[in-house]
Amino acid sequence: MSLVLVTGGAGFIGSHTVDRLIGEGFDVRILDNLQKPVHLKGKPEYLNSKAEFIKGDVRNKDILKSSLKDVEYVYHFAAYQDYLTDFSNFFYTNAVSTALLFEIIVENKLPIKKIVVASSQFVQGEGLYKRKDNTIAAPDLRSVSQLEKGDWEWKDECDELMQWQWTPESHANPPNAYAMSKYSQEMQTIKFGKRYEIPSVALRYSIVQGSRQSFYNAYSGACRIFSLSYFFNKAPVIYEDGNQLRDFVNIHDVVDTNLLVLNDDRTSFDIFNVGGGNAYSIKEFDRIVAKVFNKEHLTPNIPGEFRLGDTRNACSDISKLKSLGWSPHHTAEESVNEYREYLESQSNVEDILDYVKKTMKEMNVVKKVK
Repeated sequence: MSLVLVTGGAGFIGSHTVDRLIGEGFDVRILDNLQKPVHLKGKPEYLNSKAEFIKGDVRNKDILKSSLKDVEYVYHFAAYQDYLTDFSNFFYTNAVSTALLFEIIVENKLPIKKIVVASSQFVQGEGLYKRKDNTIAAPDLRSVSQLEKGDWEWKDECDELMQWQWTPESHANPPNAYAMSKYSQEMQTIKFGKRYEIPSVALRYSIVQGSRQSFYNAYSGACRIFSLSYFFNKAPVIYEDGNQLRDFVNIHDVVDTNLLVLNDDRTSFDIFNVGGGNAYSIKEFDRIVAKVFNKEHLTPNIPGEFRLGDTRNACSDISKLKSLGWSPHHTAEESVNEYREYLESQSNVEDILDYVKKTMKEMNVVKKVK
């Protein structure tokens, strides 16, 4: 059997991919440091017992090298994700670990058949917009002064609203440290892969949802925040005005992609958006979660706050991946239902929403309209 290394294999996307690989007959080795707060309670119970587990850090060259022994395929999912201002941590974890991975493979002439690296939709930043004259704009960052006025939308040079576009892989404009580190991973994946003839692919995931998302990771987004809020019978907080658009994708559609690219030569040395194909406003998504939890009587709190680094709209064009025969099959409702079942199956789930929000405010990540 082929041996597959999955870094970050104890995490959300990693563990589901491990399960599918084992189901397909692969031998699997997991390398994960079980970093807190994502793995606040240590090694998760859902981890597949048929996988070999190594507790270690992908930034440790000796550990990463030993983990690659006899490996034919690599999924590099280990990453640092957050909104906080420890900028160096994003690059030290995400970019450096990817460089180390290729460094070890090249130095030791390891016969790796494919490397699959997890990237993020955040790489595209604000994405693309269309002006009234049908020309395309690629806006950069909304200024703090604009956001402090509660002026959320993108406008052109004539102060006219622009229309968001489904954004393809060809566009990149990372707005924060996390996204910049992910863009570095993409570039390394393609350039090192080509130069050293190691088939490699980067997958630019949209917002992935489903069971096993950490309850304790501030980065893990609307599904976690809204679900925990309604689980504890609280109204969730929505940033900005709630009309910002997001593209959500189900974990099982993501795992389908992960397996598809493993043996498909057409994917080598390329980047693919992996999204759900539907745009939801945050307000719309809140109502989906409220309905799943039977808490539709609770209405969200929209206090006029915003997070530095957030994009207004984030919707990925998935036509390139669909051209390979893939398509998303699961709805946002299915994703939330799966997360609810997972949440309700856990014991001693802590209400940490207030703590996370307080921490982000203390770090000056969350600000209020003046």
